[in-house]
Formats: sequence, C-alpha cells, structure tokens
Amino acid sequence: MASATYPFTAIVGMDDMRLGLLLNAIAPSIGGVLVRGEKGTAKTTTVRGLTALLPRVDAVPGCRFSCDPASPDAACPDGPHEDAPGEARPARMVELPVGASEDRLVGALDIERALGEGVKAFEPGLLAAAHRGVLYVDEVNLLGDHLVDSLLDAAATGSSSVEREGVSVRHASRFLLVGTMNPEEGELRPQLLDRFGLTVEVAASRETEERVEVVRRRLAYDEDPAAFAAKWTAEEDALRERIAAARALLPDVRLGDGALRRIAAVCAGFEVDGMRADIVTARAATALAAWAGRTDVTTEDVRQAALLSLPHRRRRNPFDAPGLDEDKLDEILRRFEDDEPEPEPEPEGPDDGGPEGDGGPDGGGGEPPHDPELPPQREESAPSPQETSQEGSRDTSREPAGETSAESAPEPAPGGAAPEAPAVAAADPFRTRKFDVPGLGEGADGRRSRARTAHGRTTGARRPRGALSKLHLAATVRAAAPHQRARGRRGPGLVVRRDDLREAVREGREGNLVLFVVDASGSMAARKRMGAVKGAVLSLLLDAYQRRDKIGMITFRGSGAEVALPPTSSVDAGAARLERLPTGGRTPLAAGLLQAHEVLRVERLRDPSRRPLLVVVTDGRATGGPEPLVRARHAARLLAAGGTASVVVDCESGPVRLGLAGELGSELRAPVVTLDELRADSVSALVRTVRNTDSRRAA
Repeated sequence: MASATYPFTAIVGMDDMRLGLLLNAIAPSIGGVLVRGEKGTAKTTTVRGLTALLPRVDAVPGCRFSCDPASPDAACPDGPHEDAPGEARPARMVELPVGASEDRLVGALDIERALGEGVKAFEPGLLAAAHRGVLYVDEVNLLGDHLVDSLLDAAATGSSSVEREGVSVRHASRFLLVGTMNPEEGELRPQLLDRFGLTVEVAASRETEERVEVVRRRLAYDEDPAAFAAKWTAEEDALRERIAAARALLPDVRLGDGALRRIAAVCAGFEVDGMRADIVTARAATALAAWAGRTDVTTEDVRQAALLSLPHRRRRNPFDAPGLDEDKLDEILRRFEDDEPEPEPEPEGPDDGGPEGDGGPDGGGGEPPHDPELPPQREESAPSPQETSQEGSRDTSREPAGETSAESAPEPAPGGAAPEAPAVAAADPFRTRKFDVPGLGEGADGRRSRARTAHGRTTGARRPRGALSKLHLAATVRAAAPHQRARGRRGPGLVVRRDDLREAVREGREGNLVLFVVDASGSMAARKRMGAVKGAVLSLLLDAYQRRDKIGMITFRGSGAEVALPPTSSVDAGAARLERLPTGGRTPLAAGLLQAHEVLRVERLRDPSRRPLLVVVTDGRATGGPEPLVRARHAARLLAAGGTASVVVDCESGPVRLGLAGELGSELRAPVVTLDELRADSVSALVRTVRNTDSRRAA
C-alpha cells in the first residue's frame, strides 16, 4: 500500500514557495513556479502536497492524453471522442528526470510500423501524462538543451508534436510547470527562465524552534504516514475549499485601470524585456485578490505579485544578482497612492490568516516574510596588506633592471599566508574570441567544439545502437531495396525489416570543461593589471556560460596553488570567487600548472566524454624555489604530453616585455593572445582553433 502524501498544511515555513504554488493552483494561467535554493528544503514534498489539493480532473475514460470530455482534442491520437462520457480522477504530478531521453519526454513513434504498415503507432511521453496536471522538474537548470527545446515548445503552444521523416503526431499538453534548482550548479537558459510565471527563493530556517518542529513532524510522518496525514485532514479540507472558493471568485475580480497602470509602471521601471512580465504580474495580482476573498486588486496585491514575478526577468546576464530593489518598487508604487480604490472588507471566518495560522501564506497578499534570524547580506571588504614576511628565493635573471615588484616584499614565515593586496574591481566584460578544442568529441550538448550529437547536421548513417530515434530515410531505403523481390513485394509499398533500419549520424557542438589557471601573484597587482585581468576572465566566464560549458578555477600566489572553484556549471560561483580573489606574494607558476593537471586527471575519470580546455592567464613570470622557470616548463610539457588543449592569455604590459608567456605557450603547444587580442572586435580578431600537439607539429 502506497504511503500517504505528506500534507501541504504540515509544511513548516517556506511561505513564499507555498504562496507561489497556491496562486498557480488558483490561476494556472500564471505559468508555474521556479524554486531557487539549497537542497533539503522540502521542495519536492511541497509540490506533491499541493497536487493532492488540486481539483479532480474530468477525462475521457481510456484516453492516454487526458482529453476533457466537454472539449476533446480533435487531433488526439486516441480520438475521436465524440459525446464521450467523463470520468473524474485526481490531478497528476509527473516528474521529468534530468537524464531523460527526448523520446521519454515527447513520446516515440514506431518507425518500422510507420514505414512498413503505414500505422501511426505512438507511445505517449511525459508531456502527455502531465496534460491538465503538474510537470515537476527537479534540477531544471541541468536539463539538456534538447529537452529544454521540447519543453519550451510545449509551454508556449500548449501542445506537443513528434515528427519522424514526415510522419507526425500532435496532442494537447497544458500543465503547471514547477521547477527547482540550486543556483550554484548553474543558471537556466533565459528562454526557459522567462517561461516560469513566478520565482521564489528558499532556504532552511536559522530559527532553532522552527527547525525542531520540522524534524518533529518529519519523524512522526516517517513512523506512521497514514496516522500523521489523518491529523491534518481538517486543515487540508479547509485549504482545499479555500482554493476552490478562490477559483470560483477569480472571474469576478476587477483589475482596474489604476492597478494596470501600477503594473505597467513597475515593469517599465525595472526595464524587463517584453510584455510577459506585465501579463504574469496582472494574473498573479488578480489571484492574490481572489485568495484574500476580495473582488478588487489593491496596491499591496500588485507589490506582492511584482516581488514574485519580476526578480528572474530583470537579469541581463548571469552575473547580475537576482532579486528586486524593494525601495525602488515602493517608490514607483507611491506615485499611484491617490488612485488606490477602497478595498472591500475581508470576509471573516476560520480561514483568516491563511491555512496554517500565523505560519501560512498571508491572506492579504503582503510582503514576503523575512526571517529575522537570517544573516544580512555580506559586504565584501578589502583585506589589509600584511607587512611582516620573509624573503623567498626568486629567479631575477629575466627581470628588467630597475623595475620594482610587489614580489620583492618579504614573504611570511613558513606556514603563514602570503601578503595580500586590496581586492580590485573587474573591468567591464566584453565579447571574447572563440576558442575550441580540436577534433570531434562526444560530450554533452553545447556550443563550443565539434562533436557527434543527437542534433545537428547529418553527416552519415549507421545501424541503430539501441532504440532507433533519428531515422536516416535514404540509407534505410538503400538497405531495403535489394531485397524486395526476395521478400515477395507486391504493389507500391516498401517491405522494410528491422535489419534495414539506419539511424542518422549527426554533428553538432558540445560543451567543454574550461579550466582557468589565474596568476594572482604580486607582479599582477604591482603592475596595475589585476582589474584588466579580472575583466578578461569575467568575459571568458560569460562566454563559457553562453556555450554551455562547465568551468573551474585555479589560482596561484605566494607559496602554492589552490582550487578556487571545483568544476561546476555555475558561472555565478566563478564570478563570485573572482571578485574576492586576493593578490600578492610570489609567482608559483609550476604549482598552478601541476594543480591543473591533477584537476583534469580527476575530471577525466568522472566525466570522460567532456573534453577540457585549459586557459592560463599570466604574464609568464615564475618565482620562488629553485629554478622556478625550469619547473614551470616541465609542468607545461606534462600537460601538453597528455593532449590537453590550452590557450595562454598574456597579461604582460609596459614598454619592456620579457616574452615569458610566449615561451609558456610554446611548451603547452598553445596559442598565445594578449588582453587586447582577446576581444572579438579587435583588429586581429579571427576565430582561432586551439591546436593540440599533433596539429601544431604539422603546422
């Protein structure tokens, strides 16, 4: 016997998430909810609890596509459903796994029967199962591009289509889209981000009593799910009735001209793209009024709706901090205070204050609650330079005479930290030149290097490996044609057997692992180059985000190197590490390169199909320890011998240049570009392919 669903009303805290879900239950046209936050915050449990509260769905019995008997889909593959009786069933929640195939999402055609028998044998996918229900995507930011494209099409059109070589099937697919994500693991594509009507941020409570209550309720549920759910039956029934009442009231809610002007002014004031933000905010404000039992939309409804619908739409690039400036929002709304209609008195009853008393969503649609125990947003302060240090050995044979460097400052005692210079701000990012990995890979879909992928241009055909997904029609016909007489063909049809089927081999683009090795030594700070260097790395991070790469960052300074950012899909995390990057001390270039070699070795074991691209940002200097330049060259040769594709960004500036970055590039068998040449709009900007060992030798 299946366990009872954890009651929605038993969830402790998470007011914003619960309110966002409830508004979508009242007005599904809002467009769903994106939940951003850390793991272990009951996101999936809350969505399942909401699904149990949704009204039952009338569907045609036996229809795999949940057609409404009152208005059946004329194109339904299981139709026609003329005058079909209805049968009530609970609303469904369908979960889309991150690793699902495209056929699992949209459904699959039996190509063999379609070609040989002319029969549209179709196996529905998750988009069909989610019709008129909830489609839940955990870790939605990790979905492959091919799944995102199909999801976008269905969300935009309300239908899903499957086409294979001229054979097509279409069916209705309208659903409440709920996604969760951890921002540290990467951001969403802007197109999919905009499809979510509302967004909320969640985090575990820092309040002791609230955390105790969470654990107490969870343990009670695990011990006896049915008994625990029975204790919350009254609250669940009351909330279910309130949702139904709000749905019934929704058509009577008046969205006056004053409220519309407020919504338009807020969306224009925050410079959001397009008009979807205005429409979603209007729908959410109307749902808030219905949830509170009112027929007029107030300024507070507009404010609350804006806080839920605009934060994810005002970001211009992945480095913009999410959220909304509430002071600016209040300033815009104050201009319309004189136009505020008198709100109707709120109905009195047992539901006042929300379904959970003080802990429930605010009945008046007020400001999202702020936990007083949460720490305020941290302000980064520049570290103080350390003056006490110990002189380290350094190679001065390649230093120009008379040039002073921060590296000449005394080094700290053994075990102490290298002296740090105050952190400098990054220069403005710019569009960079494109670097890619040579050869043909088979990694995850992306936009950087050539690869064999499930999508892209067709380059050949082969026998299917597993289930056939991409038919190569010409190759299939060629394979079947010589056997038609032996198979007793009669008439115009083509007799096709499974051995004749050929699948298309396609070539597209893959995402790579871009590993940055950044020189943060005193020479970079002393020559006033760190701002430009940070701007260059920030630009390369933005390029990696746009090309669907994973990124990692290693910094070296003082006495060694450290992994500042383990390989991840989050460019936000990379930008944050870069902003706080300390500088100062010697230049252990060899340590940085050896650390890169170790990181790449481990990543090859974890994800052997994802090819790496090493980006070394340095002026090529090496100091500290015996023969630092010799050791750096040995480390570079080790990377080159492993076939690592690399590029060196030369940060050297000034009238006197040593050319050490160029020598490093020769050892890595990598191209070398200056900071100026890194720009895509520079005079010498050409698309340059990173050469590996063999290709450079051939050149």
